[in-house]
Amino acid sequence: MSRIVTLLTDFGLTDPFVGIVKGVILGINPEVRFVDLTHEIPPQDILAGSLGLEAAVPFFPPGTIHLAVVDPGVGGERRPLAVEARGHAFVGPDNGLFTFLWDQPAVRAVACSNPAYHLPSVSHTFHARDLFAPVAARLSLGLPLWRLGPPVEDPVKLPWPRPRRNGDAESGEILHVDRFGNLMTNLTLSESLEGTEVVIEVAGVKIPRLSPYYGATRSGEVGAIVGSTGRIEIFLNGGSARERLGVGRGAPVRMSRSRRVNSASPRQR
Repeated sequence: MSRIVTLLTDFGLTDPFVGIVKGVILGINPEVRFVDLTHEIPPQDILAGSLGLEAAVPFFPPGTIHLAVVDPGVGGERRPLAVEARGHAFVGPDNGLFTFLWDQPAVRAVACSNPAYHLPSVSHTFHARDLFAPVAARLSLGLPLWRLGPPVEDPVKLPWPRPRRNGDAESGEILHVDRFGNLMTNLTLSESLEGTEVVIEVAGVKIPRLSPYYGATRSGEVGAIVGSTGRIEIFLNGGSARERLGVGRGAPVRMSRSRRVNSASPRQR
């Protein structure tokens, strides 16, 4: 059975870990088609892994299996999970990596506790090879979720940062910094601000408007844009906003109506 299996890990590509995981899967289902989402998630950064999955999943067809391993608790008491949501299957540790799924309708999760679907010997350090890979391979062959283990009703959820609204302003924070130095925030254009001009404030800098595209600002100018995930991003045209502003994850960001729009008369509007 030819099925897509995506891989997202913090393994990097220096060691043979990713290749070994693929070898286990191919030994069970040689017809699998792999898509490497990334193996450069910062080590043990569960939130970055969850954000990466959230961004990628909508662009894959139903029936895709997503194997995600960012697992600082490997070998401990955290549960191994398999999840069905949005017509997709997900396999990985129960440590918050799948937080973005739990508010979706008709989500089902089970603990992958049935040893019949693990490798014969399961190490304490490489569950991606010994447990998650064989489970993902069996799912790619059509194994029903319930065969893997008992239902999970209380999955671990990350304390996902939510924006705070105060009138027509919203306070949020930076969630992620990409390799270009762009700063992804947890702010989106809410109904109260959609269709208006807004001011973004971060690290003492006021950005007076949202740009339609990166090149709409002058070279070396800090700007803000609605990124591909729908969240507001801060960027520097031709450089790194992280380096220019000296901020990273957790830094506060504020978005409000521009004063020009607020002060406009009805006729001017």
